[in-house]
Amino acid sequence: MVSRAERGPLADWFWTIDRFFLAMFIFLMGIGFMLSFAASPAVAERIGLEPFHFVKRHAAFMIPSIGVMLGLSFLTPRQVRRTAILILIISVAMMVLVLFVGQEVKGGRRWIWIAGLSIQPSEFMKPAFVVVCAWLFAEHARQPEIPGNLFAIILFGIVAALLVAQPDLGQTILTTAVWGGMFFMAGMPWIWIMLLGIGGAGGLLSAYYVFPHVAGRIDKFMTGEGDTFQIDTAREAIIRGSWFGQGPGEGIVKRIIPDAHTDFIFSVAAEEFGIVFCMALVALFTVLVLRGLSHAYRERNDFNRFAVAGLVLQMGIQSIINIGVNLELLPAKGMTLPLISYGGSSMVAICVTAGFILALTRHRPEKRAQDRSLFRVPHGMPAE
Repeated sequence: MVSRAERGPLADWFWTIDRFFLAMFIFLMGIGFMLSFAASPAVAERIGLEPFHFVKRHAAFMIPSIGVMLGLSFLTPRQVRRTAILILIISVAMMVLVLFVGQEVKGGRRWIWIAGLSIQPSEFMKPAFVVVCAWLFAEHARQPEIPGNLFAIILFGIVAALLVAQPDLGQTILTTAVWGGMFFMAGMPWIWIMLLGIGGAGGLLSAYYVFPHVAGRIDKFMTGEGDTFQIDTAREAIIRGSWFGQGPGEGIVKRIIPDAHTDFIFSVAAEEFGIVFCMALVALFTVLVLRGLSHAYRERNDFNRFAVAGLVLQMGIQSIINIGVNLELLPAKGMTLPLISYGGSSMVAICVTAGFILALTRHRPEKRAQDRSLFRVPHGMPAE
């Protein structure tokens, strides 16, 4: 335990960090590691690997991910902004490179091999994009003559175009929703709200006619016809789990779900631990988002407010999409459950998001003292 009387970077960090957020992030990662024992052995055996292959890799990814989260949590808001700009530049450059030399999986080019590791640059782009757009919105709010909103629109157009080119419509929808929410908080005029809504609807309609796999997924979702094996087995796993589940290791349906350790880990949790456990998991994500929005509401600095709200919205909307697919409320889309699902890039990237949230929500006594000094009457000057 660190004493309040101690001084130093570690002591200052411990007493200024939002320890509830920190505990929540680590607790969710622990749940994800536990669920990897339930979800991944069957997948590993099915593709000819030893049973605990993905469990070991999950543990191996957790160590640097937690290190990234804790390391970023020491940053000041200015350092967060600079780090995000650097990450965004690198990830956007890699997204361009992916289109030419990327690894094609299931009809999409989203991964690139670097030093023997398969990296998905768009995962790292998301938190950096949120922070940079928050800075642009904040600069426009502080000085209207600075075209921050225009630059944010241009940046969004570049990122959306790269995501569609991969193609990755799920990430495009997620990025659009988060960006739109931040733009709304920044005081978006109603005309822009209407244009964004029309543009989003037009984009979805265009995707339906341009991309056959998007049309296929939507048609299967609307009609229930075609290859619905993943969704059907996920639903069967949830139904079989009932309220309190079959017990750890007792799941049967999970063994035939193709992406049980990634996209459909929520269904595995439902089969083995029950609907009550899944409701508790949903409650944890809800509390996480509401606490972040509460922080943003109380924040006086525009950049911190927009960034924290955008980052927790990103985690919340991604969770909604993943869980909605598992419950057959949304068309199938390959998107992980934050901090829970297996995945190297997604786990490290979501810990970048968590690290930014921890850094931006730290209590900063020196900042409050500075704010109070603005209203203090200087010595020798008459009070008005």
